[in-house]
Amino acid sequence: MTLQVIVVGAGIGGLCAAVALQKAGHSVKILEKSRFAAEVGAAIVITPNGERVLSRLGFDFKRARVDVMNVFEVLDGVSFKPLHRAKLVNARAEYGAPFYTVHRVDLHSELLRITSGLDLQLGARVVEANADQGYVILEDGTRHYSDLIIGADGLHSILRGAVLKDQGVPKPIPSGMGAFRFMIPTPVLQNDPHFHALMEMKGQGNSVLADTTSETQRHMVWYTCRDGQVQNFAGVHDTFDADGDDPKARMLRQFGHYHPGLTHLVNVAADVTDWPLFFLDPLPSWHRGKVLLIGDAAHPMLPFGAQGANQAIEDAGALGVLFGCNERAEDVSNRLALFEKVRRLRASRIQSLSRVRLGEEKDVEARVRQYADPPGSDVPTTFDERLKHDYRYDVVEASMEVLAKGGRRRLARAMLS
Repeated sequence: MTLQVIVVGAGIGGLCAAVALQKAGHSVKILEKSRFAAEVGAAIVITPNGERVLSRLGFDFKRARVDVMNVFEVLDGVSFKPLHRAKLVNARAEYGAPFYTVHRVDLHSELLRITSGLDLQLGARVVEANADQGYVILEDGTRHYSDLIIGADGLHSILRGAVLKDQGVPKPIPSGMGAFRFMIPTPVLQNDPHFHALMEMKGQGNSVLADTTSETQRHMVWYTCRDGQVQNFAGVHDTFDADGDDPKARMLRQFGHYHPGLTHLVNVAADVTDWPLFFLDPLPSWHRGKVLLIGDAAHPMLPFGAQGANQAIEDAGALGVLFGCNERAEDVSNRLALFEKVRRLRASRIQSLSRVRLGEEKDVEARVRQYADPPGSDVPTTFDERLKHDYRYDVVEASMEVLAKGGRRRLARAMLS
């Protein structure tokens, strides 16, 4: 049976979910509050757990101008000496898929291409939702009913209130941290000796440049995107000040003790921005009635571990399997319970790990153990364990295992082919 599905939000998670549910045979409508369907921001990392889902959705990585990562490393930001390093040249064999870096705009544009046949309504701001009766109300007063409503409406989700209204609705908490961001076109640096000297010391991939001189989570991240034509930088710091002076000046104060080559690159940057970072403790539930939260609406994360977008993509992968078996409207509640079984504890572990950078997993071990599955089982406590936990996981296989208990495995595989 074809379900009528509404997806609220046309970001990365919302578009992936829409594609997955359409491929599963359902009728999907996307409601996006903005009047343009475009992504903003800098580049992100697509890790193997996200790559597997995107590949099944028909995502064209070449069209998205991805860069292949050959290393995931933590370096001392002052000396550039390696602290932790995972070589990824055999990533497909070791993790089941490659690692990529990609500009958010290119990722989003490719998702829009593969959702071009869907009903995407822009300027459709949802102001209220009723989970039990299955409808959303738009700012213009119109009411839209559906068998299933996916809340992919981000950090400040409206649909979170529809799901958690009886349990108290938590609001995102300012972490006090911010993230400086800037990009430099690679051709601008082709004759820059500082740039070339640093490139000889870093690997081809995501380099986390840790501040070993303090107890803070301050660090920089550096990797390429757009076929190597753009150098992408982010600098996480713990003193965000929206009313401060020029962001570049603030970044130089925060990272002025870093390697001189890095501070030189900050000075070269034409435009530095500074974004506040928020956190939210894992939610007790992601669904109620006909409404399900995914992505940042369900599990917003700090940017330690490169899993924010990848976990939203995993949500979509689970939806495609769990709603790919000819469901009727009366099956929705059961499928949403299965979705939480597959997703909630795993995403909550990763959400908890996202509070610390790679290599500092012991600092949040007690928090992560609250979401062990099954209770008392091992959780990541080292850099290597975290990579294996996060990246080797196949959400499609996990979802099919859940369906297998109901005799649905063969049908689930058929829906993915």
